[in-house]
Amino acid sequence: MKGPETLVTKKNIEQLIQTALKTLPNDGAAVKGELKENLTAALEASLTRMNIVTREEFDAQSALLQRTRIKLEKLERELDSLLSDK
Repeated sequence: MKGPETLVTKKNIEQLIQTALKTLPNDGAAVKGELKENLTAALEASLTRMNIVTREEFDAQSALLQRTRIKLEKLERELDSLLSDK
């Protein structure tokens, strides 16, 4: 199972693209811009197919889950209290 340390961030994608672009000659500025767009789109599409989430998405879902757990625990306590009063 993958842990949070394996999550992909937009920063990681940008770093990977910048590394790839550095291997190109400097006289191809127009080509670099187009290549950057194509690489970004291709990487994001590949990562989507692999069901890898960004750190931001992971954090948002973790926060939502935590809030849901707190609400569930509160409701369970209320239900227990109501049932024990009868």
